[in-house]
Amino acid sequence: MNQADLSKRGADVAAMFDKVSARYDRTNTVLSVGNDVIWRAATTRAVAPRRGERILDLAAGTGTSSAALARSGATVIAADFSEGMLEVGRRRQAGVRNLEFVHADAQALPFADREFDAVTMSFGLRNVQEPKRALAELFRVTKPGGRVVICEFSTPPNGLIRRGYSLYLKRVLPMVSKVTSSNAPAYDYLGDSILDWPDQRTLSGWIRDAGYADVTYRNLTAGIVALHRGRRPATAGR
Repeated sequence: MNQADLSKRGADVAAMFDKVSARYDRTNTVLSVGNDVIWRAATTRAVAPRRGERILDLAAGTGTSSAALARSGATVIAADFSEGMLEVGRRRQAGVRNLEFVHADAQALPFADREFDAVTMSFGLRNVQEPKRALAELFRVTKPGGRVVICEFSTPPNGLIRRGYSLYLKRVLPMVSKVTSSNAPAYDYLGDSILDWPDQRTLSGWIRDAGYADVTYRNLTAGIVALHRGRRPATAGR
């Protein structure tokens, strides 16, 4: 499977990511013009990991974001449904003692209720067949009072930037991916999935509907990416 489609069947998407795993991080840096580093740093600050906490980094890929979280001294579980990504991550992050890689389906997480102090997902929710179900699973494994941070591609509010970004996704991204990626057709899916994804307010509503409170977002890089945050209420509940 070289390219998934917008039906987002789990096996197809996982197989596609298996094929891009070797060059995934480098390709992301090139395609984002280095902004992936900024987005990752902003996500880490939003999660605000602390020593002694247990944190789930879902759709962790090769564990680059997970390693950044683990530097705080927190125990980090890097979960992903692509075995290829996990294999690369285990090798690259072998020296990080408080980081564990786990194969997991976002729609049926293999973790206990209320297990994590914080949960986070960067650029992965868009690839899930039923994103609302994944958000419900994230809520289930978040401790009362715990935090959620979702970093995802979004909709630039400025019309001129929005049109330019759409042109980039349709025309420029496919050309660049042919040079930088081990599986260029996969990045056709990337562009399609971004253009098909809902805007900031819609995703905020989904997070709120999952049960989280105090849901907010802020735009990064003119709204190309949005960082969503929320908190599971400390009171007893589902």
